[in-house]
Amino acid sequence: MGVLREVTALAVSRVIEDPCGVEIFTSWRTWDDTRPALAALLSAETVDVLDRAAAAAIRWHGPQQRPTGVPYLEHLLEALEVLVRGAGVTDPHVLAAVLLHDVVEDTATTLGDIEREFGPVVAELVDWVTKPPVDGQGRTAKRAAKTTYLRRLREAPQPAIQVKLADRASNVQRLFQMPPDFQRRYYAETVTYLLPLAAGEPFFGPWYDSWRREFAHLA
Repeated sequence: MGVLREVTALAVSRVIEDPCGVEIFTSWRTWDDTRPALAALLSAETVDVLDRAAAAAIRWHGPQQRPTGVPYLEHLLEALEVLVRGAGVTDPHVLAAVLLHDVVEDTATTLGDIEREFGPVVAELVDWVTKPPVDGQGRTAKRAAKTTYLRRLREAPQPAIQVKLADRASNVQRLFQMPPDFQRRYYAETVTYLLPLAAGEPFFGPWYDSWRREFAHLA
């Protein structure tokens, strides 16, 4: 229980200290930091699955970094923290999928690779949240493909929607750090396509409502 109390204390201090009024999830930066917290919250079997998923994500993403220059793993752990600490998700398939949700889109990894290591359920969830290749290189083609992808998510099963909502929560929780033009575009996209998916979700609905109010000046 000592680890659980530490996790709770970190969460409280994070909300108080962050300049944004929205609760953010940035406590877990490395797998060594993350694993003890997960061991206090999840079954040993689930943590074993996540050990393998984290190792695969690190292996497949390699030296990739986020646009902000941080290791790619930090984004994956933020999304995992959103699901575990925020939404209270314990399903190992969903949690493994959130750690692997970008590997097909951003690396040479295939859905077949994921299915061989983690089974068809995880592979299907990753498939739902993977943007398809763009037919054409222009900005218009890329935006059209992304719009089609976001609209398709309305048909996704709830576990896949939870993965996507956690992914987007990681991306928007500190939107104030991004360039102004990007902030406006990403805010509009999130309100249009992600907030409807969050409606009715016990955690994500209120969280995204709070986020929208915090960034309402971007509307």
